[in-house]
Parts: sequence; structure tokens; C-alpha cells
Amino acid sequence: MDSPDAGTGGLLRQPKAVWATAGASVVAFMGIGLVDPILPSIAHGLDATAGQVSLLFTSYFLITAFAMLVTGSVSSRIGGRRTLLLGLAFVVVFAGLAGTSGSVGELVGFRAGWGLGNALFVSTALAVIVGAAAGGSAAAILLYESALGLGMACGPLLGALLGDASWRYPFFGTALLMAAGFLCIAVFLKEQPKPARGTSPLDPLRALGHGGLASAAVSAFFYNYTFFTVLAFTPFVLDMSPYRSGAVFFGWGVLLAVFSVIVAPRLQRRLGSLKVLGGSLVLLAADVLVLGYGGHAVAVVCTVLSGAFIGVNNTVYTELALGVSDAPRPVASAGYNFVRWFAAAAAPWFAPKLEEWTDAHVPFVVAAVTAVLGALVVAVRRGALTGGTEERRTRPETQDGVTVLAN
Repeated sequence: MDSPDAGTGGLLRQPKAVWATAGASVVAFMGIGLVDPILPSIAHGLDATAGQVSLLFTSYFLITAFAMLVTGSVSSRIGGRRTLLLGLAFVVVFAGLAGTSGSVGELVGFRAGWGLGNALFVSTALAVIVGAAAGGSAAAILLYESALGLGMACGPLLGALLGDASWRYPFFGTALLMAAGFLCIAVFLKEQPKPARGTSPLDPLRALGHGGLASAAVSAFFYNYTFFTVLAFTPFVLDMSPYRSGAVFFGWGVLLAVFSVIVAPRLQRRLGSLKVLGGSLVLLAADVLVLGYGGHAVAVVCTVLSGAFIGVNNTVYTELALGVSDAPRPVASAGYNFVRWFAAAAAPWFAPKLEEWTDAHVPFVVAAVTAVLGALVVAVRRGALTGGTEERRTRPETQDGVTVLAN
């Protein structure tokens, strides 16, 4: 697995193609948190319950999870550039259609199509950035995490600014931004060589036969349940205007970006990846528990603070998924994401149901428990998560036709 600081000097010195892909990735990740500040507004505008509106996340990530099995197959056959453009085209169409929805059912359906496009784009973008970036794969991962953090920070802000006028405008705004991303990719990214062998949809499932990758995926599954309880359920608990909710999640996203790109690598160098991940998961569990039982001001502070732990976790999990097994990076990433996105689909649906069945505290108790379960998997499967990394440090591998050295 790459050392956390490998190639960070080259983080800002990247080809135009990498910056174009990273820029489009920012907008793609904006789409995840875009609806956060406007969830109550959507519920009011479409006369829907919190549980129904939360299905916007469930449909999005459920389709994303299954799509992960075919993204590598599509990319290996039509090439990374065409796959990115196809994914962006899907997002442009379905984000625009989402803004025209006349019912929550239509909106949920259009978000599912949006999820398919995002899966095609996001999974391929990481492989393209790693393959084309200067400064080594660690620098590429940090650039990707920077795009993720910036997108997660700006998504709620854009949602609040546009959503204050109408809940429909953020969807139209995303469609326009993704169209701009489409043009940037079309102009600046050249087609990369295709791999000698096409990827099968079963390859990601076969890759999960590796104990280390399976352990990382299972731990990330529990973590993602916590993550998306915060992201999808907390807006209803805070019950704030779009502007105020957007400001809260903007602060959350800023911490996510700073801790994923700057703090996490430094902690990894000092303490090691698994200690950092286990400790961060436990701290996230404590933060979520206080969020659920504290007053309104405490809930706001804990929501923002959770971004720090989520940022650290995202960076470490990405490095683990890409470096722990001997599978090609795109295949390992697809298998890992296939497992973890199911939790992202489950949490937004299950958390409001738990509130209906019990009270508003219980969803956060469950989220705290799942974060601890993620830490336990890391502790119990420590050997599997560290095994085989020496081979990865020196083994050249071919990724989308480009030879990559796992430093």
C-alpha cells in the first residue's frame, strides 16, 4: 500500500486531463450532499414524509452499489474517457429531470438514474486520476479525496443558495455544472489505452475473496451506515432553514476536506493507518451519540465535528481498498464500493423508520454502534488488512492499460 505521504509534492503539478477529471469529480460529489439543506423543503413541496424523502439517498446508492459491478466491465470495453462522458451524460439528464418532478416517487426514480451515472463516473474517475496523475498514486488519491471533500462541502452550500428560492433549482444547477464537466472532459482528456483483457462483472465479487479487501469492505459498510445517518437523517433533526442547514453542512464538508487531505496523512505517518482508522471510528461513534442526545446547539457542533472523523476515515479506507489485495485497482475499488454503498442505501431509509418506531435518539444510537462495529472489524482483522502490502509496494500493475507502481 502506498505510504501516506508518497508523492504529495506533486499534488498540484498535474496534467490538464487530471484537473479536468478532478473538477468534474467535485461536481459529482456535490450531488451527494446537495439535497441535505432542502430535504425538509422537498418534503413540504411534494407533501411527503421524512422517510419518503430519505429514499432520495436510498434509490441513489442502491443503484450505485449494483452499478459498481458493471462499471469496470463498461470501462474496459469502451475506454475510460467514454465511460466518464457516459456517466456525466446520465447525470445531466436525470438531474435535470429531477427538477421537474411532480411527486416524490418521480424524484426518487430520477435520483436512481442519477446514481447510475454517478457510479459510472466516480468509479472510473479514480482509476483515470491514478493512471494519469504525476507524483505517484498516493498524490492521486489525495487529489481525489480533495475533490470529494470540496464537493461534499460545496454541495450543501449550493443546495442552500439555490434551494432557498425553490427546491427544484439545485437539481437544475447540478445539471448545468455537470454539463460543464462533460465539456471539460471532452476537451482535455484523451482516451487512455484499453486493458488487454476486458473486465467481467463477476471480477469485483471474485476480488472480495481476498480476506483483506473483504475485511476493509465490511468495516466500511458499518462505517458508511454511520456516515449516511449523519448526512441524510440529521437535517430533519436540526430542522433549520436551507441557509442555516447549508452553513452547518458546509462547515462539516470543510472539516471533511481538511482532515482527509492534510490531517489524515500526517496521522498515518505518526501512528499507522489501522490505529488511525480504529481511533477515528470510535471517536465518530462518541460524537454521533452526543449528537443524538444533546440539545440543538450541541447537535449542530457535533454534526460539524463529525466531518473531521469522516474525512480521516475516507482517506484511510480508500488507501486500504486500493492497496490491501493483489487485484487491479479498478476491480478492487468496484468490489469494495459494491459492499459499502449498500449501507449508504440502508441508513437513509432505516433511520427515519427507527424514529417512527421509537424516538429521535435511537437512530443515532444505532449509528454509534455501527461505527464501533467498523472499528472492531479493523481490530479483529488487523492481520488480513496489513498482509500482502509489501508485495504491493514493489509490484507493477496494469490499470486501464497504464502501468502503475504501487510505491
